[in-house]
Amino acid sequence: MRKKILVRGPILSRSGYGEQARFALRSLREYEDRFDIYLAPTGWGKLSWTWEDTEERRWIDSLVEKTAIFEGQTSQVPSVQKYDISLQVTIPNEWEKIARVNIGYTAGIETDRTSAVWIQKCLEMDKIIVVSNHAKDVFYNTRYTAKDENGEILQELFIDKTAPTHPDIVTVNYPFKDTESVKLNYKFDSKFNFLTIAQWGPRKNIESTIGWFVEEFKENEDVGLVVKLSMSNTSHIDKTYTIDRLERLLKSDPLKDRKCKIYLVHGDMTEEELNGLYKHSSIKGYINLAHGEGFGLPMFEAAYNKIPVIAMGWSGQVDFLYAPDSSKKSKKKKEMKPYFAKVNHQIGQVMPQAVWEGVIQPDALWAYPAEKSYKIALRDVYKKYKAYKKTAVDLDKYIRKKFTKKNQYKQFADAVYKGDEFDVEDWLDSLGEEVFE
Repeated sequence: MRKKILVRGPILSRSGYGEQARFALRSLREYEDRFDIYLAPTGWGKLSWTWEDTEERRWIDSLVEKTAIFEGQTSQVPSVQKYDISLQVTIPNEWEKIARVNIGYTAGIETDRTSAVWIQKCLEMDKIIVVSNHAKDVFYNTRYTAKDENGEILQELFIDKTAPTHPDIVTVNYPFKDTESVKLNYKFDSKFNFLTIAQWGPRKNIESTIGWFVEEFKENEDVGLVVKLSMSNTSHIDKTYTIDRLERLLKSDPLKDRKCKIYLVHGDMTEEELNGLYKHSSIKGYINLAHGEGFGLPMFEAAYNKIPVIAMGWSGQVDFLYAPDSSKKSKKKKEMKPYFAKVNHQIGQVMPQAVWEGVIQPDALWAYPAEKSYKIALRDVYKKYKAYKKTAVDLDKYIRKKFTKKNQYKQFADAVYKGDEFDVEDWLDSLGEEVFE
């Protein structure tokens, strides 16, 4: 018998969590023999919402209408009795017990630890699904200990993977997409361009990404950096703020009088248009110097578009930027190696402006890229492009073999509910009252 499942999350948001919610919904839709789906859309900060008129959008709207009708019909019934499962796509602070079985689905955290609030919320869930092994490891490795004045342990707060009463944590990565491309009319003056996509904030490390790039290619008019940037959304006001901040950065003493080009792309883009940007003939590399990623979707998209990636080997991107070593020199068939231009890093404490109460702890650690290593990686990709392009093609093949929709949808649906357990109550309900007359 199908399970009534309530999905709550930013399903229409143009954000990482929005894409996460849509992936979850698509996975459940593939297994509608298991799931009777209901939907409660939420917002995500000040980010814009999707607007395309597609079959999927019409289906989403029908789920929202179906849920509203069901909620109205069952207004006197307690929430925990309405649904068999809740799937809550958000950060753990917002998780609640709203169904018989409650599953938290989160990107986790980009640092080396999470807050005590998150751990407490995790312990209230029946299961947790995360997007990367980094997030999984952080949840399992975070531990808080309360001691008395004599140093004796009073209480410990952590998720014990061996405790039957504690939630399981399951990693499910994203699938690659076979998205059609729209040819863009962008005409970049430079022929060899790198690309980065981000929302400008402390974690994304945009100042170093752009500043060190300009320092490396300051005298090279043939090289450019395309930045798909915003401060918080895709509005005209946001564009004005983004341009102002970018201009102030580029007018600073070390960066002015440059010959290399910096191009700003801002505003709404469909998936087809964004794919067109990845496939633009002048885009030769993708850069990510973020201090940490839950997964790193734009990096993932660049990787399966055969674009050489420059990044650090830390946090969520490790799940897809490393692949089995296929070279003849490898003695171990399953030995993993980096299929990207690896930037060295050091682990250090997050900066004060990145602290987010209840989310990013003041004592949390994340990665800081090494300036010299980043500049060497930029230079290598530019000068040895053919070699890096070959590596990117190999990584694309690996991703398209491992991260298929079929595989990832099944992994996600199975993580929520496999549908093969024998449920006595469901069996009795299916027999009907006449059996007992």
